[in-house]
Amino acid sequence: MNNAIREPCAEASIRSGGPVSPCHEAVGPWVLVATILGSSMAFIDGTVVNVALPALQSALNTTVTDVQWVIEAYSLLLSALLLVGGSLGDRYGRRHVFVIGVIIFGAASAWCGLASGIRSLIMARAVQGFGAALLVPGSLAIISSSFREEDRGRAIGTWSGFSAITAAIGPVLGGWLIEQVSWRAVFFINLPLAIIVVVIAIGAFRKVPATKKGASIGWEQLSLPSVSARWSGV
Repeated sequence: MNNAIREPCAEASIRSGGPVSPCHEAVGPWVLVATILGSSMAFIDGTVVNVALPALQSALNTTVTDVQWVIEAYSLLLSALLLVGGSLGDRYGRRHVFVIGVIIFGAASAWCGLASGIRSLIMARAVQGFGAALLVPGSLAIISSSFREEDRGRAIGTWSGFSAITAAIGPVLGGWLIEQVSWRAVFFINLPLAIIVVVIAIGAFRKVPATKKGASIGWEQLSLPSVSARWSGV
């Protein structure tokens, strides 16, 4: 099973968010921390659950096919909606969509950790994939719009390097948590990370240049019926 997530590093993607006026230098490191932690949650969850499959099968008394869907539900939703998440960020503002994705991802992680059955866990993993599809495309674009051109390469390299490291340590971290705590800890570990990202984003992203290309967004526009109606036309 290959669940590696390709990092969006095409030149067109990097340059599409080029800033007119980058954020203040003091804000740059915080933007980098928020985007690294946010995308790292998605990258880790693409690998960490693999080592939890035997524990899941035993604890939930389920079949190999069912636990396979714990992985596939996340990967399928992430892959299918990645372009949609990027499009929503372009239209309504990558800062807003990124933060909403982090919140959804964190809530879904709590749902995964509290799941009492395999079906509930699979549904929660699908919601996790949806949240990841919103936050991953925006992370690199936010970095691109927050740094001057001469600093952007170093910032993107830092983001890419840390993202690769977190994806690699996912199985190690998962194995340790399962051995020392429980398989549920594999999902609960995302909660403090999500809270940290949201807190940093609320403060730091206020000074990040706007990246939306379409109409302004209101929170009521992100209600489930409204978003579902828009997706039906994609």
